[in-house]
Parts: sequence; structure tokens; C-alpha cells
Amino acid sequence: MANTNGRRRLLENATFEVIPMKSTAEKARDLPAGATVSVTASPDKGMMATVELCESLAADGFRIVPHISARMLGSEQELREIVARLRDAGATRAFIIGGDAQEGTTYPDGFALLRALEDLDHPFTELGVAAYPEGHPSIPDGVLRRSLLEKQPHAHYMATQMCFDAGVIEKWLLGERTAGVSLPLLVGIPGVTDPARLVSIGARIGVGQSLRYLRKNRAAVLKLLRPGPFDPSKLVNRLAPLAEEEHAKVVGLHVFTFNQIAPTTAWYEKALS
Repeated sequence: MANTNGRRRLLENATFEVIPMKSTAEKARDLPAGATVSVTASPDKGMMATVELCESLAADGFRIVPHISARMLGSEQELREIVARLRDAGATRAFIIGGDAQEGTTYPDGFALLRALEDLDHPFTELGVAAYPEGHPSIPDGVLRRSLLEKQPHAHYMATQMCFDAGVIEKWLLGERTAGVSLPLLVGIPGVTDPARLVSIGARIGVGQSLRYLRKNRAAVLKLLRPGPFDPSKLVNRLAPLAEEEHAKVVGLHVFTFNQIAPTTAWYEKALS
């Protein structure tokens, strides 16, 4: 198969995103042993739900990547307590976001939180930030780019919000690299996703940024509404050439499981083999 090296790079460096819910820790045991698991932060659940799930996943041998949401933090003391618990759980990576919560007077955005972490004795050797190939419904593209450039000296990688179109990702990434954004990239893709399940989860707990673009992207919605679950294989194959281009710095995948962990893992293990 052409672009085999790029495809393998994407798959071997995959992070699986899960949502804190009552059954998530149990379902996560279907993930590949020792997998890297990214745990979202939802205003409806609170930051402690993210921390507690990370603790449980770490105890099961997974490498944890907690999302730390700036606007969900009420004080510096709360941030210190969260960082301390994540240190004890063995976290060495974190994903820093502004978040969907309306509050946020202590840390109004992700950049403020990145700067605050520099003043703390934190355990994170890698800090990730979000990127938006399809744009953001309330932030102009130019502002998004300036934000990435501002965060770049304080972060180690970026991960994109979910996208179905390899061409859109490639065009966006070329623009970012030309503008001076040099952070290594994890490409955000959906896992094996059942549309009804995805919509159900979104309605119940609000996955925020992970679903924002669906509300404004008719083509993506139509793809999800086709019969049967979405299969990421073709998208990964189309991304493979980009992963082979050294200047692109595409280092892996960020797989949005929407807690459909077993089918996503089955797809992943078959694709990797």
C-alpha cells in the first residue's frame, strides 16, 4: 500500500478521546493496553469528573491526557489541587483549552492558563492546545491563528478539532505552517461513530468544541447520517501522504471516540495490523 509509513505513523501515535460518564472507566478497558487516553472537560460534569476518570484510567495502566479548561477553574488554589492530583496519578501530558463555560474570571482563556502553569510546579512535559481546520463559529480565522502563534512558545503540540476532510486539513495546515505555526500536529478524526449515539451524547452532556463544527458544516452532518457507523479508514488513508511530509509535522491521530470505545478499538487494531 502506498504511503504505508505515513499511515503507520498516524496509527501508532494515536490518542483516544473519551468523555467522563459513569460507565467510561469500564468501557475504556476495551482500549489497547497502555493506550494514551485524552479525557474531556465538560461544564456539566465539572473538572473533578475529568480528574477522577484520569485517576481511574491511570490505575488501569493507561497514559492519561486530562483536558484542563481555563473557564471551569474558579481559583489558583483549585488549579493547584487539580495539578497535584494529576501528578499523583502519573500524568505527564495535559491538553489546555479555554472551554465552553461562561465563567472564567481567574483564567479567561487557554493562553492565561498556559502562563499560569509556568508559575506552578507541574508534572507536564507536554502541553497541547486546540486547532481548528474548519474554523470556529464565534472566533475569526485570523484570531485563531494569532492565538496559536501566541501559545506556541508555551505549548508542545496541537490537536485539531474533528474533521472528515483530508483536503481541508492539508490546506489549513499549509496556511498555518506558512504563517509560522510550527507545533507538531495530532489530526482529530472521529472513531467508529454511530450518528444516533453521537447526537444522544451531545444532547445529554454537551461535548462542546468537539461537536461545534457539526452545527455549521452540512457536509459533515450528511456523512454522519449515511446508513451505518462512520468508518475512519478512508480518512486515515487520505491523511497518510501528509504524515510523510517532514515539513507538515503530522505526528499522529486524536481519535474522538464519543465513548463508542469497543467498535473504535476493533477498527483501530484491524487497521494497525
